[in-house]
Amino acid sequence: MTTTSPTISELIAQERRLTLPHFSYDDAFALGSLLVGLARERHAPVAIDIRRGAQQLFHAALPGSSADNDAWIDRKRKVVERYGESSYLVGTRFRAKGTTFEESSRLDPDTYAAHGGSFPIAVEGAGVIGTVTVSGLPQAEDHAMVVEALEQFAATPEA
Repeated sequence: MTTTSPTISELIAQERRLTLPHFSYDDAFALGSLLVGLARERHAPVAIDIRRGAQQLFHAALPGSSADNDAWIDRKRKVVERYGESSYLVGTRFRAKGTTFEESSRLDPDTYAAHGGSFPIAVEGAGVIGTVTVSGLPQAEDHAMVVEALEQFAATPEA
């Protein structure tokens, strides 16, 4: 799956469109299971993480993933927690200014990574309450997999 890089406007529109009416423990399991299904269909060597606040609600590691993917998940997730936007959007904003997150954010790159794959879980009336993160593919593909899963999840009647 090759993915083109979305624009800042497209990334912002994704986040607005994918604000959910609620997000429960059962929702985390359903979204995580959906992501596992997508990854298995594509034989994608990814790790998947869903958190609500500081609590990890879902984690899966598929064949071909490693502990390095978990480290990337933590670094990408911390960008979403700090900025309240997808890790891909944050990195794209820096690139649009002719620089990189690593050069200009003044944040430790061993702790933060503005690479695609972590997306805010936003709930209507509550704002960002958590994160969903995929690591193991090129950043545009990690991001696209999360967006695809959130779109499918949001389209289900129970969501």
